[in-house]
Amino acid sequence: MMWEGKKGDPSTPVMPLDLKLRPIVDEKYIIPKTIDFIKRNAAAKKPFYVYVGYSEVHPPIMVNPNFANKSPDRSGAFADIISEMDYRVGQVIDAVKEAGIEDNTIFIFSSDNSGGGAIPQVGPGSNGPWRGDFFNTPFEGSMRVPAMIRWPGKVPAGVVTEQMLAAVDWLPTLAGTVGASNLVPKDRPIDGVDASAFMLGKSDKTGRESYMFFGNDGELMSIKWKVIKTIFRYTTNSPLPAIDSAYITPQLPMMFDLSSDPHEDSNLWYTDLTNGALLAPVFKIIGEYERSVKEYPNIKVGEDFTGYKK
Repeated sequence: MMWEGKKGDPSTPVMPLDLKLRPIVDEKYIIPKTIDFIKRNAAAKKPFYVYVGYSEVHPPIMVNPNFANKSPDRSGAFADIISEMDYRVGQVIDAVKEAGIEDNTIFIFSSDNSGGGAIPQVGPGSNGPWRGDFFNTPFEGSMRVPAMIRWPGKVPAGVVTEQMLAAVDWLPTLAGTVGASNLVPKDRPIDGVDASAFMLGKSDKTGRESYMFFGNDGELMSIKWKVIKTIFRYTTNSPLPAIDSAYITPQLPMMFDLSSDPHEDSNLWYTDLTNGALLAPVFKIIGEYERSVKEYPNIKVGEDFTGYKK
């Protein structure tokens, strides 16, 4: 990494990008190093954890020559890089199989953000039927991402679910799945829920009933409770892209029933369906969060965490 800023000021990090390397970085570096790590640890019979951040679908979109226009079943650069990512995932799975540890390895494949929508440079992928995108928050299209988990013989195969799960749930869930819940820190609140029973097919619920979505400024934007989304602030793509727009605070919260209105078009405040029964759970969630933050203050930027005093 290079550090570059104003004259004599090294405060601004800049990552130089080698455009010759960009199309082949997974092929030449990320995947080979991942496979080597898997082989070495499997041979040593050591448990291991691997996080693989595939570069495909991230800008700038530059297709690996081995995948560019190679199939009549695909059309365009984005389809080609999706194809490469599929191939790279297969290489990692094959490495685990060849190491003889497939039945003792948990695979998770998940996106960390939605497509760019009006800002295709962020990633031109589709957010499907959902409203919103990477910057047009906090609608479902800005927060819903695909995720899959695989553990042969342990996690039931072929299950497709609409159950709610958040990225922060993976820590307690994986700990619970491998019988290591006792290693999850107890000296601080853990935002995630343990959905291990759901993953192992022992429960039909993940245990997560709500999700709070915060803006770049750290302030609350929405709360999703079961199938009801309550939006306190949002961005809009009209007339400017959301990245150029300020947060909008409606006079009253916007509420949507995602079970019948997945695109979030019909604000329940305009109907006679909205009442205290829908708002009560939302205010309860806010109250619990505020009490937690008061007891366990958020760590300030640049502050070393030394534990909470009791």
